[in-house]
Amino acid sequence: MKIKKVLVSQPKPATEKSPYYDIAEKYGVKIDFRPFIKVESLSAREFRQQKVSILDHTAVIFTSRHAIDHFFTLCTDLRVTIPETMKYFCTSEQIALYIQKYVQYRKRKVFFGATGKFADLMPAIVKHGTEKYFVPMSDVHNDEIKNLLDSKKIQHTEAVMYRTVSNDFTPEEKFDYDMLLFFSPAGISSLMKNFPGFEQKEIAIGCFGPATAKAVKDAGFRLDLEAPTVEAPSMPAALDKFIGEHNKE
Repeated sequence: MKIKKVLVSQPKPATEKSPYYDIAEKYGVKIDFRPFIKVESLSAREFRQQKVSILDHTAVIFTSRHAIDHFFTLCTDLRVTIPETMKYFCTSEQIALYIQKYVQYRKRKVFFGATGKFADLMPAIVKHGTEKYFVPMSDVHNDEIKNLLDSKKIQHTEAVMYRTVSNDFTPEEKFDYDMLLFFSPAGISSLMKNFPGFEQKEIAIGCFGPATAKAVKDAGFRLDLEAPTVEAPSMPAALDKFIGEHNKE
């Protein structure tokens, strides 16, 4: 199995400094970036069916940039004007800074955790324990946030504001790859939806994370590359090693 063309099911890197470009140059392979999934907002009508009033809350918890984008998009669609007094609690500084896209950044109303883990944001939330928190969620989520907030008796409301859907391929798009790389179970679902008669044959499949690996195997596909590992803690590192071994003359 010689790898000449790879599909990475993620958005194209923002800069040319991505390690994927180094791999392409090193081995003379073509690497395309094409997400199999995309995130979209619920419609205003769908959100209203949850019977949640955003303005009943005094603070919002954001766990991702997606959450920020879809929160403010839906607020516009719902004709909800967010008051200047609203506080924002983010799992990382990077996410907190992204709020500037929508509101004026003021330290007294934007708080963030140090590590990106929700548990590390909890001390700031507990310190402002009298706030009423609104938590924008994806349609696919676990109960970690709910359980942690409940354990500290924090008033909060969770509401689905966005969802993950298949990013469908068009008939004009060529699908002639030697290797496919996936990063979520939803990507595997999208592959099966887009190509219901897909036969793997000599096409290598790689994935990142145990949940994605399980989805590959459950779908009946052969898993040729799994990351992270001790030797290859990232997907680019794993890909580099894999191509290096398989493209030997």
